[in-house]
Amino acid sequence: MAHPYHHALSSVKKWGGTADDFMAVHSWFDASKMLHADFRHRALRHHAEGIFMAETIFGPTIALSTGRIIPTRWVGEQHVREDLGFIPSFSDWIKAIRPEPWMGRTEKLEPLVDPHLVSPVLEVR
Repeated sequence: MAHPYHHALSSVKKWGGTADDFMAVHSWFDASKMLHADFRHRALRHHAEGIFMAETIFGPTIALSTGRIIPTRWVGEQHVREDLGFIPSFSDWIKAIRPEPWMGRTEKLEPLVDPHLVSPVLEVR
């Protein structure tokens, strides 16, 4: 697995600037390693929606120390392609997750919180 610093060096080769110009974005993509320390951490952010999420967090562009401005999306796309070889959708990840019974268990919350759905109280004499 590449370290965010190595992704940042790759960004410098592509667009100039310094590794520090790119570290925040690349570190964000790999921050999920603190949740799960193998490749499966990538399911959280390494997909098309994760790239757009990075734009929301870091803004649509990044100003490099050289003055050059590049789209944040380019950096996200580079990171994901370097790790996976392509940019999957979130659906691609979900299809690979084996469903377990606990994932689908739900309690009917509506009758507990919606007074219009509560059964009327019947008096027994």
